[in-house]
Amino acid sequence: MAKKKSSAKNLKKKGSSKFKKIFVASLIIFLMSGIGLIYFYYKSVYQRNINLKNNEPYIYIKTGSNFENVKKLLEEKNILLNTASFEWLAKQKNYTNRVKPGKYKLENGMTNNELLNKLRAGDQESVNLTINNLRTKYELISKVCTVLETDSNELKNILENDHQLEKLKLNSDNIISIFIPNTYQFYWNTSAKDFFDRMLIESDKFWSRSRIEKLHKLKLSKAEVITIASIVEKESNYLPERPSIASVYLNRVRKGMKLQADPTVVYAVGDFKINRVLDVHLKKDSPYNTYMYEGLPPGPICIPSANAIDAVLKNEKTSYIYFCAKEDFSGRHNFATTDAQHSINANKFRKALNKRKIYK
Repeated sequence: MAKKKSSAKNLKKKGSSKFKKIFVASLIIFLMSGIGLIYFYYKSVYQRNINLKNNEPYIYIKTGSNFENVKKLLEEKNILLNTASFEWLAKQKNYTNRVKPGKYKLENGMTNNELLNKLRAGDQESVNLTINNLRTKYELISKVCTVLETDSNELKNILENDHQLEKLKLNSDNIISIFIPNTYQFYWNTSAKDFFDRMLIESDKFWSRSRIEKLHKLKLSKAEVITIASIVEKESNYLPERPSIASVYLNRVRKGMKLQADPTVVYAVGDFKINRVLDVHLKKDSPYNTYMYEGLPPGPICIPSANAIDAVLKNEKTSYIYFCAKEDFSGRHNFATTDAQHSINANKFRKALNKRKIYK
């Protein structure tokens, strides 16, 4: 009986010992797994995972992108050191369902957490759009859609929708008059409508009370003033003379004379490399040919600078009806009140052009 009891005790001890070993082994495995999970979590959240290498520090997430698009964008640029950790944390933060378009600036050595916080919050960078020295609305569309994500067809439809533009007392020919040259800040993913609405606001800001008062004295619309200003802009880069040039065109408008402005003929022909307007150019049948048609052209021939607009609003009170570039090519002009005076000035300039062999 003693031997049986001893044997039972030994079996019990062996069973207990085996259980302890299994328990300890399980505990070690559990702890190791826990440590592994903690390390993975730490690595996914706090370890650096962004390596820009030779990449520029910006990514552009297009409107309508989903998480897979963002992941592919980062992978194609080899920005992520570890895609799996980024994807895991993105799911934990629910970024997979909260993708926001825009231009985002990355920092070398960013963690997944820092990057995802930026992307999820839509903390994007603004971009500068400079509007100046543009002749047509098509050049404007091209410039805008090169800098911004804005859809070119949508913007074109807005600028050519006469039915909607009529509410603004404008049309597709003179709509370019609302764009005031300046450098503006936009978000890269700005839509065509948002861009246009912003430009309307900026135009309203430009037309201060002082400018509106001068506008009313001229008895012209904003679009008409800007159309004249666009001609002044292309007539001369010599700023002190612009108010005098503006006075010539305003005097012609008041007298019902043809403007006979060379820049409008260049615009009508569409060859902006023309240095000398010839008879063949004057025969171009176009509403922009102010040698052929009376009154103002249908719209501006460029987006004029604020200086040219103010030159029209603050024009000098003169009796000038004519002006012609000086024969010394200084950029200045000879002004005249009679046809005889103007003919003398024009002949001097023609001779100077011929002397320099400028024939076209």
